[in-house]
Amino acid sequence: MNSQEPLAHSAKKDRGIPAQAYAKHIAGVAKRAQKNISAMLEYFSGEALPLIGNLHCAAYLHDLGKLDPANQEALRCGNKRSLPINHVDAGTTMLLDQAKNKEAALLVYGHHIGLCSIPQEASRRELFFRDEEIYKHTDAQLAKYVAEHQQWCGTTAGLSAVAKTGWNALTRRLLFSCLVDADHGDSAENDGKASHLHKIEPRWNERLSRLDAYVDNLAKGDADKSRILQRKEVYCACKNSDVKPSIYACDSPVGTGKTTAVMAHLLRTAQKKNLRHVFVILPYTNIIKQSVDVYRKALVLPGENPEEIVAELHHQADFSSEDLRQYSALWTVPIIVTTAVQFFETLAGNHPGQLRKLHELPGSAVFVDEAHAAIPSFMWPQAWQWLEDLRKRWACHIVLASGSLPRLWVNNKIAAQLEEVPSLLNDKTRYSVYGAERERIAYQTAESPMNIEALIDFIRSKPGPRLVIFNTVQSAAVLAYKMKERDLQVMHLSTALTPFDRARIIKKIKRCLTNKQKTDWTLVATSCVEAGMDFSFATAFRESCSAASLIQVGGRVNRHGEREGAEVWDFKANDVMMLNNPQIATSQKVLGILFEEKYFEKKTATEIVTKALDMELMSDFGDFAGKSQEIMKQERQNDYPLVAQLCKVIDSDTRMVIVSKDIAEALKQYQKVNSAELIKNSVQIRFYKIKSAQFKEFCKPLRESEDLYVWSGLYDDKFLGYMAAIVPLLQMDAASFNMV
Repeated sequence: MNSQEPLAHSAKKDRGIPAQAYAKHIAGVAKRAQKNISAMLEYFSGEALPLIGNLHCAAYLHDLGKLDPANQEALRCGNKRSLPINHVDAGTTMLLDQAKNKEAALLVYGHHIGLCSIPQEASRRELFFRDEEIYKHTDAQLAKYVAEHQQWCGTTAGLSAVAKTGWNALTRRLLFSCLVDADHGDSAENDGKASHLHKIEPRWNERLSRLDAYVDNLAKGDADKSRILQRKEVYCACKNSDVKPSIYACDSPVGTGKTTAVMAHLLRTAQKKNLRHVFVILPYTNIIKQSVDVYRKALVLPGENPEEIVAELHHQADFSSEDLRQYSALWTVPIIVTTAVQFFETLAGNHPGQLRKLHELPGSAVFVDEAHAAIPSFMWPQAWQWLEDLRKRWACHIVLASGSLPRLWVNNKIAAQLEEVPSLLNDKTRYSVYGAERERIAYQTAESPMNIEALIDFIRSKPGPRLVIFNTVQSAAVLAYKMKERDLQVMHLSTALTPFDRARIIKKIKRCLTNKQKTDWTLVATSCVEAGMDFSFATAFRESCSAASLIQVGGRVNRHGEREGAEVWDFKANDVMMLNNPQIATSQKVLGILFEEKYFEKKTATEIVTKALDMELMSDFGDFAGKSQEIMKQERQNDYPLVAQLCKVIDSDTRMVIVSKDIAEALKQYQKVNSAELIKNSVQIRFYKIKSAQFKEFCKPLRESEDLYVWSGLYDDKFLGYMAAIVPLLQMDAASFNMV
């Protein structure tokens, strides 16, 4: 490299990484961006040239400001944490003022800080898209930057405005993804990190054949002939359905083999439509691993690395190498299994790191499993628009599935253009499975609220083994504690336990459920066991929440139809030691009305949850309608940060609290700790609780920062987790309350 040639990135001498020349980086980013958009546009049903032209402009000028002498001096020294002159301002100015290209300017402006708020920036008038502190400096030096850029990279001609695009916010996110992935990928290559990950062939036909064999083998080990026939019927119906429609519903009830049946349909569709990826979207982290285990057994071909074929993508996932982590994080493997939180927050996102993978989504099959629990009701109107855009303009194939699937597409508060979505199950199969579902389970409600002692008596009056689910960690821990005080056989499962300890307890629960002689015991839990768990209890009790949650709990009761007259009870607790969750007040009110109107006696699960969703979105109930309208308004106005904030699927301010003393000590000594091990041996606690009277004694910051805490109180790894230290304090507070 010529000693006078300008730099894009400093050398990292301590790591043996050379400096990167400006011209080499620009060329590398332009090449990668072109590759990204070319692959994406194979599935686009619109005008491609404006997308290509704007991305080329942005890639070519995104780092123009690095040519400022002060920035070059800092890059050559290599000891500065940030450049003295905001380097995105020059490219933004060049594109905005001289080329009159607002779309490319938006991409350049946000390639480090994220897509901005267009309404906020527009209100700045003459400083539209500009850094107020340095814009005069940039304007004075711009001609010099352009001249030097032309010297090393070639002409800047052809960067004028592209015809008016009329793009929506999702299209801009996809284009932004192409740019930031190219920028990050080229920088990673210079740093010696894996960036040329080899292309993995999807081999959809071969995977479908392997899945067929896997399902056939499962049937051989099942003694229940009626269940074998029902699952085979569901599998064949899904696999052989027409692939021409771009959206399907699957409301097959629990125990009918939906996980593999829908995958058969997706694989056949991916082969017929030449799709790039299959996404499986699940609502909870704790059910991802079991789905991934099934898919890796059923879909990975001989000689393949399972992690390269089926990606397990969530915050607790571990990887055997950094390369494999990158495969997963960038959505490049054939089959991606991830959470609804990550998927929908990515669609709503504005930050580069979050959006970097989004350009891989066009031309994919998307299976939203347990769709009733994927996102809050108020998010569905905007999420529906995204899904519609993906299937109509970007060739995605969508399947929405759940045993309690609301018919979102017939709700005019969600779908702008109402249409009938076909079912993967034909009428004969649907009639068969719903008939079996009515015989399997009955839903009841206990109308009067109960204190702890009355609730325990009520629970014990029903057949065991029993499952009790609460809305809060505190309420679940309190009931489990009180039951144990009465020498009752009880287990507890909630996020008061670390992921490592929860996994161990789940294995114990499954062992106990196989013991048909010992049935007088109870599992007290939170919603972490509501969906996806292969549990089959005799009776369940669900603290009043939503219609969908109550029905979903039915999937953990009499799962295989082995009992007669199994019941799921809706109840309300009224005790000073238990907490109410005000965020679900609307859903609770709707559920009460549905019981009053005998919906659970007369309607199917799909009809019940569809009615519940409609009622929740009505303006008469809570602020669901207001939230929905605000999200869609800000999306139309291209206020990217605000949409990202409004669409937080989990809107809670939590902190990681380390339970393992060994890991906490290693971090205090600045030793390297595997991130997956850190997560598996920690808990998440809401920040307001950490600051409360009961918690602050036991939660101490690891260092001065309040991002990471250490638990110093009693921790019961076999029963209550960190709540073992808290429940006695709650009991003391309750005693004082009762005395007053």
